[in-house]
Amino acid sequence: MIKKILVVGMSILAFTFASYAARESHCADASKGGKQNGAGALTVVGFSQVGSESDWRLANTQSMKTTFSEKNGYKLILKDAQQKQSKQIAAIRDFITQQVDYIVLAPVTEAGWDNVLQEAKDAGIPLIIVDRMINTSNNELFTCWVGSDFRRGGEVAVRWMEKNLGNDKELLIAHLQGSMGSSAQIGRTEALEEAMSKNPAWKVVARDSGDFTQAKGKEVMARILKQHPRIDVLYCENDNMAFGAMEAMDELGRTYGVKGDTKIISFDATRAGLTAALEGKINYNVECNPLQGPRVEEIIRHLKKGERPEKLSYVDETSFDATVITRDDLDKRKY
Repeated sequence: MIKKILVVGMSILAFTFASYAARESHCADASKGGKQNGAGALTVVGFSQVGSESDWRLANTQSMKTTFSEKNGYKLILKDAQQKQSKQIAAIRDFITQQVDYIVLAPVTEAGWDNVLQEAKDAGIPLIIVDRMINTSNNELFTCWVGSDFRRGGEVAVRWMEKNLGNDKELLIAHLQGSMGSSAQIGRTEALEEAMSKNPAWKVVARDSGDFTQAKGKEVMARILKQHPRIDVLYCENDNMAFGAMEAMDELGRTYGVKGDTKIISFDATRAGLTAALEGKINYNVECNPLQGPRVEEIIRHLKKGERPEKLSYVDETSFDATVITRDDLDKRKY
């Protein structure tokens, strides 16, 4: 009898230990995200976003949230850097500590990423860059990039200026730049600079950064208007700065748009930007597509299969002239 009791007791103890060990193993695997889990596990994506400074940025964040939702098999860890590179570097290191499956970075500026990207690479975590590009000595530090061709977008804008405003006619241009050192600012500025060299009658009479924000755009434009009674063209590197500039012009009684003295060139083509174009307030708006989540997920699917996706992936984009834009164009806009 005693022997039977001992055998039963040992069996119960062994079963209890095995159940505990299995439970602990499952919990440990779950904490590591999709790398260690079996079928049905969520793939963990850490996303370091620049901030929430514009309508475009908000749409970009929403695209990531919608794409990398739990119903689609993902867990998204979102960190807003509030326009600070130091916060983005800290976020990436936090993602590494959490052992996420993939890191997505929308860099605030192009330079200064080599060290932290090397840390991610050493940890074996694929890193995908979106929107702005980075300037690195080793392109193997990131897996892929998804975004816009900002230089091409600028070239599209200046070609419209040449065709519609004249390349041999004097144009006094005010240039509102985005966040200095960002890819969008660099590409759009370079396109205008090249056009200036080819069109000597064009003159940039004022240039300053509005940091891609409406408030700063208004502040800078108000100062420019007080210094320059005549502005033929406002070359504005995003919609939100253009809205701020329009507020400044309204307050000072300056006219703009299709029927005004100052023609406005803008970038992003957000729904609000296209509304302004439909109303004749913005003459020409070049799209910068923020809906990058699906393209990033496509890259992740390839990586999961052990495939090597294209290093650089450009999103589809177009442009809108206020004289031909339609209500249908606006209704189709998803952001």
